[in-house]
Amino acid sequence: MTDIAQMQEQRLNALRQTASGAPKLPSNPFFGVGPITDATTDEVDSRLRRIAFDAWIEKTYRKFDDRGNDIGGFTTAEISRSMHRGYPADKILTDMMRAIHRYFGFPKTNRMAVGLGGGHSGFTVCIQHLMNANDAGQRVYVDTPRPESDPSKAAGFFRQSWATQLIEMQRFAEKGCESRIHFAASEGVIPTAAELSSLGVSIFVGVGHETTGANAYTSGEIRELLSWLDGDPANRHAVFDATSMLGAMPWEPELVSAVMAKCCLFMPFQKAIGGISGYFVASFTPHALALIEENQQDPAWAIPRQLKIAPPIDPRQPFSAKRSVDAGPFYDPAEDRMLGGVINTYSALAFAETTFGLLQSEARVGTIIDLNRRSAANRTVIDEWVKSHPLLSLTVTEAERRGAAVTLLKVEDTDITDAGIHARIIARSKQLLGYEGITHPNGEYEPGLDAARYVNAFPGTPGDYRAWVGGIREPEDVVALLENLQYAYLRAKIVVLEEELAKHGVTFEAPAKTDGAVRKDDPNRAYTVLIADLIGLRFGADGEPDYSEVKAYIEEKGGAFHLGPLGDRSALEKGRIHFFYQPNLSTEAEILPQTDKGQYDALIAAATFILKASVFPLGGVRIGAGTGNMGSASWGGGNGEGGEAPLMNTPGINSRATAQMAVKAILKVVPDLPVDRLHRMVAGGDFDTGRQLKDFPTAKLEGRKLAVLGYGNIGREVAKLAKAFGMKVAIYAREHHRRWIEAEGFDYAASPVEAAAGADVLSVHIGLGRLDASTGTYSNAGTVDAKVLSAMKDGAVLVNYDRGEVVDTDALDAALASGKIAHAAIDADLFRDAATGTLSGPMLPYLPLEERHKGKLELLPHAAADTDHPSRVTGAKQAVDQIFDVIRFKSVVNLKGDLPEGYVSGGSRTPAGIGKVTKQVVAEAGGKAELLEELRQTSEKIAAITGALSAVSGRGHQQRIVERYTGLLVENADRQRALLDQLGLYGPAEG
Repeated sequence: MTDIAQMQEQRLNALRQTASGAPKLPSNPFFGVGPITDATTDEVDSRLRRIAFDAWIEKTYRKFDDRGNDIGGFTTAEISRSMHRGYPADKILTDMMRAIHRYFGFPKTNRMAVGLGGGHSGFTVCIQHLMNANDAGQRVYVDTPRPESDPSKAAGFFRQSWATQLIEMQRFAEKGCESRIHFAASEGVIPTAAELSSLGVSIFVGVGHETTGANAYTSGEIRELLSWLDGDPANRHAVFDATSMLGAMPWEPELVSAVMAKCCLFMPFQKAIGGISGYFVASFTPHALALIEENQQDPAWAIPRQLKIAPPIDPRQPFSAKRSVDAGPFYDPAEDRMLGGVINTYSALAFAETTFGLLQSEARVGTIIDLNRRSAANRTVIDEWVKSHPLLSLTVTEAERRGAAVTLLKVEDTDITDAGIHARIIARSKQLLGYEGITHPNGEYEPGLDAARYVNAFPGTPGDYRAWVGGIREPEDVVALLENLQYAYLRAKIVVLEEELAKHGVTFEAPAKTDGAVRKDDPNRAYTVLIADLIGLRFGADGEPDYSEVKAYIEEKGGAFHLGPLGDRSALEKGRIHFFYQPNLSTEAEILPQTDKGQYDALIAAATFILKASVFPLGGVRIGAGTGNMGSASWGGGNGEGGEAPLMNTPGINSRATAQMAVKAILKVVPDLPVDRLHRMVAGGDFDTGRQLKDFPTAKLEGRKLAVLGYGNIGREVAKLAKAFGMKVAIYAREHHRRWIEAEGFDYAASPVEAAAGADVLSVHIGLGRLDASTGTYSNAGTVDAKVLSAMKDGAVLVNYDRGEVVDTDALDAALASGKIAHAAIDADLFRDAATGTLSGPMLPYLPLEERHKGKLELLPHAAADTDHPSRVTGAKQAVDQIFDVIRFKSVVNLKGDLPEGYVSGGSRTPAGIGKVTKQVVAEAGGKAELLEELRQTSEKIAAITGALSAVSGRGHQQRIVERYTGLLVENADRQRALLDQLGLYGPAEG
């Protein structure tokens, strides 16, 4: 190894090259095995595919009674406990063979055999049937060097093991002669037609160098082979291990078609869905089948019956009966039927998985022509990537011979000259690529990337990495694989160099572990925050609103709480965030002198209007959702656009309080039972239930229609409460909300009028919308107009606990007069100038209506949400958290408008069950192991029971499930809903 200084420089260089972190992961980390492989991207995709497979089985394979009537679908459980012959097992096998034959484009003249066994035994048996030691004139050519010769040392052991089996078959047969087998001078080369003819070859064997050597036949070689076959088609045969060739033939389509028609092709199938393997299919030309038939009349060796494709016609006379391919396990495409079947296998589900996997691949990638084309394109992607990344090179140097299904790469690292060190780095890199990860000498552990499984080069194969990169792969995945190979090598190199340096006494200190985000605040500065609204609405012992809960919360987090305004800043303790509580600030004269020069770094407010000239350089939080009152130019005004400081809110904090007040307003008039009058009559002893109750008919809420305008936090809470009363709920919102509205069991309406059509009650929760600066009006002003109101039922109820301006008061006036609206509940701001007594605010237009329609309106001063003590305290605590995040970590939670430069988004945060389910909420659920495991168990039980109820046929069978599992289903359904609520996973998703 090089000296210490060189090793340290090499380590630093590798650290520099990997400083930006691991590259993007491939969508599917399993880089192994052929055109029909496990194409699932992750654990969820894999589980969904198994569920889809079950559904496909039930749809595809039906049960019939003795008169041929369809009585339901087979389930996977029913197939797995059935016998391996008869219906539907025979149909499943036939379907698989038909699907493979059709998809890969085999001609109808070629039958396809099926048998047990994987790659070694399956391919060998194909040769066993074609080769016959009793035929002294038969010559075989194998495209790999002779085993144990010098050229064979560069060959993979798989190819050599196949070659060895062919020698042994001749060596131990009574009339065998191993000199009848000709081997290639170098790996994967097909001689010319003239050379094969001069050798007297009648069987050409391609042993799968694409699989392990990652090199392909050239178009010229294939043309020579086909020319040789055409010279004597009845007596010349070619058989390939097509494990990699199928779907990865980088030749012209007509050449591919010719290979499919004129050559025998062997394929092992495995890992379609669940990892089932151990069977093969092989396509044989008519001339090859004739040779097999002839060989079986004078066999040179015994073939196990599970692999025999020319069994005795009379199975009762296995020695003396004629053996024929017409009796064997073949799919005959001309007649579209199986001749015989597979002996001794319970693999019906495995066969069905192969069919399903192939159909999935076809749907995802396209035809076999598309698959071949993509394989060739992926080969080009690899070529181009390697040109610009000198660390890795292609083992196969001739471009046309590079594999289109498998790539074989070697590392070109001039720093590492010791073969043992190189091998250690490669081994460690594969640990990092997989699950195991690598550990540095100082104990620092790098977890496995899970970027590439199955990238091992076979022993004896030149190169360091081998991976399947055929057309089943997306080009982006191929690039991601290469990037990860390079990264993993460099990271492994760092570890191995550190191990070598440790031998010379050089050690490296483990990096300090950091818990959470990095602090970005200045420890030598005192930060100031103005709290300009009440943070407690419940009165304490002193008769004043109690702020103690929020004060204690601030102090627990390490902040300081002060009553009154900021005084001498220099006296404040450095490194702390100081909150100054002034809940009675109201007028411009009170606010501006304290805020016009940035005296406070940040702000927390609820209802107080903050002036444009007020300066808060580090941002502000509105307790609540609407930010129209947050007019400071520091963040660009109430929309939060264009400022240098972030504007935030606390959406959902008062949603439930507002929704409950809205429902209270509805319940005061619907059902329309005169409760106060009945109370007075009963209390005065002036009522006879039997005689007078009929005079007070009413109707319950259940079955009536509620129209909700807006699918924000409050609108959704109102809809949920109405649903609990059994009301029919229609929600108007933007189109992208539709999927979530309907998922929760509500009706979606494309317009306010559509929502209001036939509604008994209308509740508005759309907000003012955006302000048009040119007109001074908000986009949602007047949304509830004459058209909306006239669409409702006669005698309907209107609830506007949103903003006063969203209702057209002239239209409401007319609707109240006509009786279209029987009652309206309005909650809107009303301001009174202390000096002049002048009234202002959005409630103002409603006051004349109350005079004209006595008893039909209930007016509140925007009190539905802002007078709820728990909501205000919860909102204030969240606002405090957001201020701490902004100042300490430059992280903005619940951003409103633009994200200023220098800050990062911390996502959104709402109370559990309120608002959208964010990725952060799901991530937090992932950390609650016990609850998540319980949710998984309940969900799996529900899926199993409902899946069975959906799948089984026959009332008796279904009834057995009902009898056994009703209690379990209902218990787990109830628990599932409770767990979803507890984890905050119930509701519309973010984004």
